[in-house]
Amino acid sequence: METPPTNAVGEKNTSQPQQPRGHNPKKTLDSAAQIRQQPQEPLTEVLELKMSPDPASPSLESPQGTEKLPAGLASDSDKSHGSDNETPEPLHASDLWYCPDGSFVKKIIARGHGLDKPKLGSRCRVLAFGFPFGSGLPEGWGELTIGLGPWREETWGELTEKCLESMCQGEEVELRAPGYSGPPVRLTLASFTKGQDSWELEDSQKEALAMQERARGTELFRSGNPEGAARCYGRALRLLLTLPPPGSPERIALHANLAACQLLLGQPDLAAQSCDRVLEREPGHLKALYRRGVAQAALGNLEKAIADLKKVLAVDPKNRAAQEELGKVIFQGKKQDAGLAQGLRKMFV
Repeated sequence: METPPTNAVGEKNTSQPQQPRGHNPKKTLDSAAQIRQQPQEPLTEVLELKMSPDPASPSLESPQGTEKLPAGLASDSDKSHGSDNETPEPLHASDLWYCPDGSFVKKIIARGHGLDKPKLGSRCRVLAFGFPFGSGLPEGWGELTIGLGPWREETWGELTEKCLESMCQGEEVELRAPGYSGPPVRLTLASFTKGQDSWELEDSQKEALAMQERARGTELFRSGNPEGAARCYGRALRLLLTLPPPGSPERIALHANLAACQLLLGQPDLAAQSCDRVLEREPGHLKALYRRGVAQAALGNLEKAIADLKKVLAVDPKNRAAQEELGKVIFQGKKQDAGLAQGLRKMFV
């Protein structure tokens, strides 16, 4: 499970990167005397979703988390990566960098130095301003650990982590998200400790981190935050996908839980795909069959939905959720047939 939230570190700015010559002082970061120094506890936004109980909902286990990084991630935590007295190379302010997945664009204000970037387990000392209200992220000086902590669970936390992973030491950027009309978030990566790429981890380390993500996803799902839970399950699956065949059996439960989140988020196409991955390995998985039936009904594939729901009832005839869903699908099919018949009659009038 993830480590407890990392409090923002309120201290004077002693390592703020030097601004390029000719930089507009109105756009520069506030001086050290203006930096907020009151620590803030990261907040967790909870999506208030009204949803009916799902008798076929996953048995979301809650393994106990650990307060320590797996062996190998914390060994270099006290060694700052790079030199703090190097001056960042000036860069034209119009330079842009687009995240490959299209989730954000960063405008480089000042280039950092060196080639290394934060990795899994890196503790990043960050100066940040401009997060939207309720993002749960600290402003001013703070420490954020790549791959760990609840700060990554909401949208802006996820974008900030991706942005930090693309930055060199001393780099200063403006972070912009598609569809967000507010002012850009300003980030400066002052320093970071050495981390590891996921492929460098031992199999046991990957499994330990994945179980932490799953446990946190379970907490978020039960608290009514399927979006945050889906991010946790997705990160856990990415870690386990790199294991050698036959892979971890935990992938079945993770895909099933992810499908439950995707249904609540209105993503039936993704939910059906997640259920397919479960049923490829365990064809009789009732929760995956039920959820795929619900997803197929939402997509208008009524025959496929009926087939999945009947398979559930063949094994568990008293499954009320499957009975109710099957009744809805059959009624929907009759309405479609009636509409089609009426349309055909009009054609021959």
